[in-house]
Amino acid sequence: MHFMTTDDTSPKTKFGFQLVMLTRRWRKAIHTELAASGLTDATWAPLVHLDAERDGLSQTALADRLALDSSTVVRLIDLLAERELIERQVDPDDRRARRLVLTDKGDVEVARIKHHLAEFEAELLKDLTDDEVRDVIRVLEKISTALDISQETRG
Repeated sequence: MHFMTTDDTSPKTKFGFQLVMLTRRWRKAIHTELAASGLTDATWAPLVHLDAERDGLSQTALADRLALDSSTVVRLIDLLAERELIERQVDPDDRRARRLVLTDKGDVEVARIKHHLAEFEAELLKDLTDDEVRDVIRVLEKISTALDISQETRG
């Protein structure tokens, strides 16, 4: 099999690896920081995702966002519902389906999580200007759009 040679001097050949490594380190740092405050990934990540979707998410959509299999998500949902942080509601578009939504207690917990994350992320980004952070976000959004298009054409 013959492979095309790549230009190892191009930053594009190093980008994916750098992004994956940074993402892993960022995630680990956030997990460690939140764990020190008594928050585990199993509790904070689903709550933050549900907060982002105020109309709620299906169990399948939440599993996709968390990159977990559905059996793991069922146990997680049961745990969060038992703690009264989330509840299952009838989906108004499909009475047979359920949507997961935050409870008032869940909203309070998300506010605590977001406050803690904001402080920690501010510390991590302290050497960057707001314009630099905006530029990074803009570039990441552009890459995200390219990924969406690539998945649509390959799917």
